[in-house]
Amino acid sequence: MLALYSNSTLAVDTQDNTEKAIVEQVNKNLSSSIKTLETVVNINSGTMNFSGVEQVGKIFSNEFQKLGFKTTWIDGRDFNRSGHLVASIGSQGPKILMIGHLDTVFSASDEFQKFEVLDKNNIAGPGITDMKGGDMIIISALKALKELGLLNNVQIQVVMTGDEERSGKPLSLSKKVIVDGAKWADIALGFENGDSNIETAVVARRGYVGWQLNVTGKAAHSSQIFREDIGFGAIFETARILNEFRLKLGNKEMLTFNPGLIFGGTDISYQASSASGEAFGKSNVIAKTSQVNGDIRTLYDDELKATKEQMLKIVANNLGQTSANLTFFEGYPPMAPTKGNKKLLAMYNKISQDLGYENITAVNPRRAGAADISFAANHVDMALDGLGLMGSGAHTKGEIADMSSFAKNSHKAAILIYRLSLN
Repeated sequence: MLALYSNSTLAVDTQDNTEKAIVEQVNKNLSSSIKTLETVVNINSGTMNFSGVEQVGKIFSNEFQKLGFKTTWIDGRDFNRSGHLVASIGSQGPKILMIGHLDTVFSASDEFQKFEVLDKNNIAGPGITDMKGGDMIIISALKALKELGLLNNVQIQVVMTGDEERSGKPLSLSKKVIVDGAKWADIALGFENGDSNIETAVVARRGYVGWQLNVTGKAAHSSQIFREDIGFGAIFETARILNEFRLKLGNKEMLTFNPGLIFGGTDISYQASSASGEAFGKSNVIAKTSQVNGDIRTLYDDELKATKEQMLKIVANNLGQTSANLTFFEGYPPMAPTKGNKKLLAMYNKISQDLGYENITAVNPRRAGAADISFAANHVDMALDGLGLMGSGAHTKGEIADMSSFAKNSHKAAILIYRLSLN
């Protein structure tokens, strides 16, 4: 069954004999790589299934150890998660951080649990594209390079986190392993699936922060609303604030803000653990309180700062007999489209063309969500993401990998590291 993926003919236009050998070595190992992928996909590693996340980490750790990497498991109890895997090798040459994650969005009780071959090019499975397939591309590329003796002039650190899908708190602890790796590194490579298009890669990701709006009004009989001493109530004030957010901030291409949960009335309660709320109120009583939870996504730090300032001004200009408070929470930093990132994309695109594969362009940041590489991007000279396994339906029970991209992206990743090692 797995031989279906190892005997395909792949165009290689490069005249470099070493690069031809890299492609051949990846192909030689393809069946065993996909067998390991099947093994880890069949292990549930939903973020909060700590034992499953660690089990996947142990399998990958064993793969790295066989290649001579030093591996470390960073326990995640301080941020209420399973932990992170770190693997490293090399003492000279450029420093490259390779980023993956072990967890998926599918819990241990989810019915979607198994690796299933659909046809020659398509395999279904929980987390196969996001991102166990990307993890295996990392291992596939490094294995080929190691077997050919091509890791002697490069320093590699691989970080596979256990909480990308549901980050542990505080982020200063849960993301410390990525930040520390990035401060050490010159280059960061992320193996998420991007927008699942093999003709794109990610040079920029918008960051995001959460926010919570709490509004208070004066409770009274509804017949008295709008009186100067009674005011407008919490729900009218909430509507005013949200509408002004839309009018004053809704026309910027790379800025989005979304009120994802809203409730209000005479009494409300909110359960952060389940992201749910309850409200009690009557149509003939002016609402005393309301709450809105949402997020902001921006491409640049200064844009986020300006957005926060504008939102706070809007919130402070209250209707009569109401008050409001806006709180911002920690989140993911943006990955800005720097010259270094674009240079790395150009290098990756050249490799793809040299191999006779697709032309690769940058993903529109509006089509790429936040990811772990965002914590690394501001600390390295160059960063590129979206180098993983392509497919469709990520985060759904229809998640399917296009296995024709597995070998291609393993070839490209391996040759990218090889060419970087020559600089």
